[in-house]
Amino acid sequence: MTATSVQPPVTVRKPKSGLLRHVLVRLATAVGVLFAAATLAFLLVRLSGDPVKQLLPPDATAAQEATLRSQLGLDQPLIAQYGDFLWGLLRFDLGDSLVYHEPVSQVIADRVPATLELAAGALVLSLVIAIPAGIYAATRRGRAGDTGVMTAVLLGQSTPPFWVGILLVLLFSVRLKVLPASGYGTFAHLVLPAVTLSVYSIAVIARLLRSSLIDVLGSDHIRTAKAKGLGPAKVVLAHGLRNASLPTVTVIGLEFGGLLGGAILTEQVFSWPGIGRLTVEAISHRDFPLVQAAVLFFAAAFVIVNLLVDLSYSLLDPRVRAQS
Repeated sequence: MTATSVQPPVTVRKPKSGLLRHVLVRLATAVGVLFAAATLAFLLVRLSGDPVKQLLPPDATAAQEATLRSQLGLDQPLIAQYGDFLWGLLRFDLGDSLVYHEPVSQVIADRVPATLELAAGALVLSLVIAIPAGIYAATRRGRAGDTGVMTAVLLGQSTPPFWVGILLVLLFSVRLKVLPASGYGTFAHLVLPAVTLSVYSIAVIARLLRSSLIDVLGSDHIRTAKAKGLGPAKVVLAHGLRNASLPTVTVIGLEFGGLLGGAILTEQVFSWPGIGRLTVEAISHRDFPLVQAAVLFFAAAFVIVNLLVDLSYSLLDPRVRAQS
């Protein structure tokens, strides 16, 4: 009699909804971040001073100040003002600008294209320069080329962008007279602001890509690819660059959010009509609703970019896709 071995029952695992759960968690986190940013903006702008003093002439009477303060709702207790602010936020109503006398959503929307144009131009320039520089430095580790790239990276990370902008204006606008010093509307107007804004991002992306690529090029699968007779270019680009892309994509996403926020100083230097310059003007005039809306815009931009970067991991790395 032949003994038959009993096979254990095969259990079929149902696919996990890890990706959906991850997205929901990130969305909940994003809502919390936006709520915290809105609350901080509400409190901080009210510590900056009384906008009534800015809106009325110096010879305004106390009665006129009281009337305007009542019209703006600034005579209510702070907790009541905060409640009205949150209720408006839930209804996507951020109020009217105290200076422009228009809905702040419309004022922000009018300035968004200019800021996005500047940030996108700076990001494209950063990638065009940083990715080849990072690959070049990684493949020539310890040589003169690597030293040169890393020296430039160090200078780029150490130099204040507004100072770079002033130097570029003095050189290309004042002395050489080949590019406009300020303004908006043509490609020539975009060149100097985009270069100024991209200097720091170029340094960060190139440095991280070099570090990640050096780690990947020393791994076993790269040695296997070389043993199969693949050329150096194919080894680096097809096998090394893709495996080194995850941390690089992360920092690219963060840098795009940083470019939107960093545009504040750059837009001031070049008189660029974007949200950064609008924010500075709103702060100087104590335009509470407009400052709050600008802070929410920058916070939402960071949150959305980070969420898109996080979701892109599953497309770049099969291991992340399998876990999800």
